[in-house]
Amino acid sequence: MGRQARAGASAAAVAAAVLLVGGCGAGGSGDSAKNDSGAAPAKAAGQGGGTAAPAPANAQASGAPAAAGVTPVADTRAISYSAQLALRTKDVPQVLAKARDLTNASGGYVGGESVSGGGADESGQLTLKIPSAAYQQTLDQLSALGEVVSRKSQADDLTQQVADVASRVRTQQASVDRVRALMAEAKTLSDITSLEGELSRREADLESLQKQQKELSARTSYSTVTLDVRRDTAAPTPTATPEDEGQGFGESVGSALGGGWHVLVTIAQALAVALAAVAPFLLVLGVPAALVHRYWRRTRPRPAPPGEAGEAGPAEED
Repeated sequence: MGRQARAGASAAAVAAAVLLVGGCGAGGSGDSAKNDSGAAPAKAAGQGGGTAAPAPANAQASGAPAAAGVTPVADTRAISYSAQLALRTKDVPQVLAKARDLTNASGGYVGGESVSGGGADESGQLTLKIPSAAYQQTLDQLSALGEVVSRKSQADDLTQQVADVASRVRTQQASVDRVRALMAEAKTLSDITSLEGELSRREADLESLQKQQKELSARTSYSTVTLDVRRDTAAPTPTATPEDEGQGFGESVGSALGGGWHVLVTIAQALAVALAAVAPFLLVLGVPAALVHRYWRRTRPRPAPPGEAGEAGPAEED
């Protein structure tokens, strides 16, 4: 009976410890995230893996002068850059190849590529991942590869988000360590089983937070440039040659005669085509009409001439 009582007391103590750890982990996560993000965003951003945005060159000149003996604080913001660039060029493959070379030279890589069409409809699109430190310089170099149709750039400040996630990762890691310490002191199978379930849940939450931390680090370490390249299909503007400018009166008259002769030949050809089209109808209908007309002329009565009629009258009276 005493052994069962001691086992029950031990289980109750372990359960109370688990509840205490859970309450501390949940409450400490929010409070610690607020305190750490508000008091030391720079430190949190560094632990989160974010890339600090370079301070403007004229920051000191535009602001108040620094006090003597005070070291200026570096700008440690975590910035995520992205841009959409559309170019038009006469040689699409060459521009795409140069864009790849510029990206590799800056320490980045090509995240995606798509080429379609051919001839006048040839186009290509590249998704470039460029280190944030070389983002602006590389973007300017890409813009110089062809005629810029459109250029859009965007910067997202992720400093607060990086700090919050970093603080939550530290708090969740401490919670996992406390549960592991309790498992090392557990004596009964029921205590170990209960603590294992709690440890699995907290480790899953920790892995999710660490995944968010890696994604934020990738966004702030590398900037994304979407490059769209299309072929220039604009027709060249015809230029007047010295021979055209010096065309004389005789050449103008010759050109007019040539045009008139061309019109005459065209009309003659049209008439010949029309006659050829009507010829079958003339053969089918013209021959019977001619025969009918001839028969009618032979069978109709002819009136007697006036002289012959006057002479016949007196002769009959005699």
